[in-house]
Amino acid sequence: QIGSVEVERVEENMLPLPTKVLVPDITTEQIDAQRPWVDPYFYDSQPGKDGEEPVLRLSIHSFVVRSGDTTIVVDTCIGPDPDRGLEGDPAFLGRLAESLDGGLASVDIVVCTHLHFDHVGWNTVMVDGSPVPAFPNARYLITSAEMAELERDDHMAVREPSIQPLIDADVLDVIDIQDEGFAVTDEVLLVSTPGHTPGHVSVLIRSSGSGGEAEALITGDAFHSPLQFAYPELAAWRFDTDSEQSTATRQRLLDEFVDTDTLLLGTHFAPPTAGHLRQGNAGVWFDGAAPDAS
Repeated sequence: QIGSVEVERVEENMLPLPTKVLVPDITTEQIDAQRPWVDPYFYDSQPGKDGEEPVLRLSIHSFVVRSGDTTIVVDTCIGPDPDRGLEGDPAFLGRLAESLDGGLASVDIVVCTHLHFDHVGWNTVMVDGSPVPAFPNARYLITSAEMAELERDDHMAVREPSIQPLIDADVLDVIDIQDEGFAVTDEVLLVSTPGHTPGHVSVLIRSSGSGGEAEALITGDAFHSPLQFAYPELAAWRFDTDSEQSTATRQRLLDEFVDTDTLLLGTHFAPPTAGHLRQGNAGVWFDGAAPDAS
């Protein structure tokens, strides 16, 4: 509960991923230095070519955001395509529908934080052999910078299954993010967090409720792992468009939100998915995972 806004996590899959696949420059020593709080986000190590390798618990999930009368889905996970490289779950869309009063038809807005396959896979479903929008009454929001990059290089092959059907059905809104962001509702704002991709956005929620003013940030892939709070220089450079820019974005977000009341919700964080950023003796840590790691 963020003021009067409700946020619900709906999981598609929890996947073990060798941490060096995602952040190749990470060291075991860096992980060990954060052990008081970081363990919930890792599986036990598994044997690798260089000895024991830490394995990230990578969560693939959507966030359902309820702001007033507007229902928003943030990212739609991997989808049904078996050739994606990560395993989707055919039952996911049913679970998502069950979490929504009125099912998929009740969704007003679908936000695509960026156009990687594990964020847009359930944008569409197959009907009579053709992909059609999965949320029949929703507008889909994608930034103009993301669409421009897609035109330049569809390296994850998402246009045909996940984007073109939205264009054909006239349900895609290509938006520009100004310095002040893009208002989805009075309480939900898309903010520019580039680097992982050129038009990447995060979702800032500001709302008043019975407990007063509250704020939260859905990260998208500005952060893939909470460990990047402690080490923002750890970039997913195999997947980033611009790792120098993604690192600068992480540092900017840390400078803005550390030791504040803003709740961070990680788009790939295993449970506990939400927490606050705190400055401790070993750097910035995430208090969703431990009561105190200072």
